[in-house]
Amino acid sequence: MRYNNPIIPGFYPDPSICKAEGKYYMVCSSFQYFPGVPLFESRDLVNWSQIGHVLTRESQLPLEGAGSDGGIYAPTIRFHEGRFYMVTTNTSSMGNFYVWTDDIYGEWSEPVKVQQGGIDPSLYFEDGRAYFMSNGDDDQGISGVTQCEIDIETGEKKSPSRCVWQGTGGRYLESPHLYRINGQYYLMAAEGGTEYGHMVIYAKGPSVNGPFTAYPGNPVLTNRNLGGYEIQGCGHGDLVEDDQGNFWMVHLAFRQIHQWMPFHITGREVCLVPVAFQENGWFTAGVGGITPTEVETDRIPHNIKQSLKQRDTFSDTRVGVDWVFLRRPHEEDFSLSKTAYRLYPTNLTLGEKQGSPAFVAIRQRQMRGQIRCNIQVPEGEAGISLYMDHQHHYDLAVARMAAAGGAGDVYRIMTRSVVGSVGHVVEETVVRADTEITLRIGLDPMEYSFSAVFSQQGQETSCPLGRLQTRYLSTEVAGGFTGVMIALYAQEESLTGRGAEPAVFTEFEAVYEK
Repeated sequence: MRYNNPIIPGFYPDPSICKAEGKYYMVCSSFQYFPGVPLFESRDLVNWSQIGHVLTRESQLPLEGAGSDGGIYAPTIRFHEGRFYMVTTNTSSMGNFYVWTDDIYGEWSEPVKVQQGGIDPSLYFEDGRAYFMSNGDDDQGISGVTQCEIDIETGEKKSPSRCVWQGTGGRYLESPHLYRINGQYYLMAAEGGTEYGHMVIYAKGPSVNGPFTAYPGNPVLTNRNLGGYEIQGCGHGDLVEDDQGNFWMVHLAFRQIHQWMPFHITGREVCLVPVAFQENGWFTAGVGGITPTEVETDRIPHNIKQSLKQRDTFSDTRVGVDWVFLRRPHEEDFSLSKTAYRLYPTNLTLGEKQGSPAFVAIRQRQMRGQIRCNIQVPEGEAGISLYMDHQHHYDLAVARMAAAGGAGDVYRIMTRSVVGSVGHVVEETVVRADTEITLRIGLDPMEYSFSAVFSQQGQETSCPLGRLQTRYLSTEVAGGFTGVMIALYAQEESLTGRGAEPAVFTEFEAVYEK
């Protein structure tokens, strides 16, 4: 069969995978968004459904002050003796910790902290022992892949932290995972930074402690030399064995907005490539060591067809699964159902780096398509934001205000661009406050187009409200580690609490083209 990469499009970085009871499970990073660590399930490796999040309670996920470069980094999921473990780092508080569950569809435990530094932690189990590893400095101050044995019940260290491998010399050694395959121990990691030089490397050794010898053909997977190729930044991989004994690698990558324009807006996404072991014990990955957009394989039955979701609405998405919040939300600010999302305006705006505005968002999954939503705004401002972070977002906003001369309220409908310290209104129009309004955003790899449709007394009018280049919402411009989110928001800077009347969003639809 033939499948396309990415297998999970949109901002789902740092994938980790395990197999349990005939199914595959995957987790990804979530940074400043709540709930945290999206959790996916699959039976065939190419079709994935999100079944929830791992971190769903404030006690598991404190995010105060977390931005697009903070919060939850690089989780690892493992299944051992009937129990699932997820280990990760909260860089804004708590450090390295893990949680566990005996029911993958249920709640996870309270965090168990591990007193070893670094990020990108991973777990390895063998002969009744649990090993914890991360990238960082060991107890002697040596930098590299650091490992210790822990008590899996308490998280306490049972051995000193020791550097077991220092990689191949590339910058930003990260994402260590340890495996035992055919009697050999394989230590896989990433180097080059989670950018255009990203790559997967590995080494093998005779024991869990090494010594580890680097694969002579490193990097085993990278697209770093493919100028003008859509998929870039391949790295941060994890291995899994299927039921037929074949090995696969899931890894992150991103898609450029254009062949010759090195910008990406949908974040780091999940890709899948086959892995092949050689007689000498080394393995190769991908197609000639790269990740293509299309992979032809006989490892997956031909009757399996890859199906990527191309439409999101309120009725076929779930709050707390597809829709997430900025840091820890205030429940009283929201009333969300399958037919309408009601957001009560507060004085927390989209420009906040702390706190949680009245904001609920879903990932932009593809670069082509259209967003539409009906909106009513009794007070303050509300709208749709294409949100990268607090300093990089485009807003299609409706603000209710008093008309000049006491002639009643009007709606000011505007497109606003915020790029770094520069914010300005691109285009705007004013209509009567009893007007029915539908907001529309056209998605294109190179630019977003904004418009509104007004309906008064049975007459419909479409008003274009400008175009903005996508590149200024890219990770290359904004920094951080996230992707563009489609956010519904409500705000009123003059409020000291929350508004009495909510903004009402109905008939939301995001339709994508591949």
